Amino acid sequence: MAAAELTTPLCRHRPDHAAYREPLRVAARNPRQRLDEAKRIVCRAAEVNFSEGFKRIREPLRRGAVSASLPVPDHIPRPPYVGTDRLPDVDPDRQMHDSVSIARMRAACELAARVLQYAGTMVKPSVTTDEIDRAVHQMIIDAGAYPSPLGYGGFPKSVCTSVNECTCHGIPDSRKLQDGDIINIDITVYLDGYHGDTSRTYLCGDVDESAKQLVKVTEECMMRGILACKHGASFKEIGQRISEHADKYGYGIDPFVGHGVGRIFHCEPIIWHTYDYEPGFMVAGQTFTIEPTLSMGSTQCVVWDDGWTAVAVDGSLSAQFEHTVLVTHGGAEILTRCP
Repeated sequence: MAAAELTTPLCRHRPDHAAYREPLRVAARNPRQRLDEAKRIVCRAAEVNFSEGFKRIREPLRRGAVSASLPVPDHIPRPPYVGTDRLPDVDPDRQMHDSVSIARMRAACELAARVLQYAGTMVKPSVTTDEIDRAVHQMIIDAGAYPSPLGYGGFPKSVCTSVNECTCHGIPDSRKLQDGDIINIDITVYLDGYHGDTSRTYLCGDVDESAKQLVKVTEECMMRGILACKHGASFKEIGQRISEHADKYGYGIDPFVGHGVGRIFHCEPIIWHTYDYEPGFMVAGQTFTIEPTLSMGSTQCVVWDDGWTAVAVDGSLSAQFEHTVLVTHGGAEILTRCP
């Protein structure tokens, strides 16, 4: 997840919304991000699917009932923010690792990847996001880990589930997944003192081709960003490569950002997915997330009164993918790749 500051008053959030409140959302400043009207029209067509003259309109996302937070056994260590509803600040320290901490990061990230893979098998019509949360929660605590989102700034669940026009930080509830939905599942685990953070967008049932393309291109953007990483590389290359690829398809890039991760859930450096960038250069031993969110339409959102669920103002679909990476001298190791 990340942190964010929205440009629209209705979406205004504190800038410490790292990881689980919006993958850092930051106002875009470069005009190259503003796609021309023709591209917008093409993208908006994805909201209505025409098939042999039949017009199918996706219903707006409705919130369901949110059940109580699930308990975590006392013997499982908690992150320091648990027990307070205060949203932690993004820590200015950058996560650097030696061989011991790299091994612990690999273990936490591998667990997160396995949990995400399992959660993805549950994505089917009629399954509720609350059921996904329960399964994820149980798998994490069975592994002796803590679900990082639970209690982060008061977040009530163990996973974020963002459906259709929900840009990020959706709270699992009683709503049943529907045929044709897309859903981002965002998993972070806290194991042996380290956080592993990953997400991907899944297709539910019979998804139309425009939504499939959005999901495919979003994953491609993430991988292009990762390929820019190596010791000595400029952080700006990540956003440059992501933006160039997204622009080819006319997608907007939601101004959420990636973040450093390790012993701390959210810390420097801020990872931009746009033409704007975090100054400086990567150093071998750093770990951070790359997590672009692409939209078919507007990149502005409103936040529901739960304080978390960010939804596109125009109802347009969004997709997101995320990996935690370790910078090396020869490139970047994807720590959250499922074995």
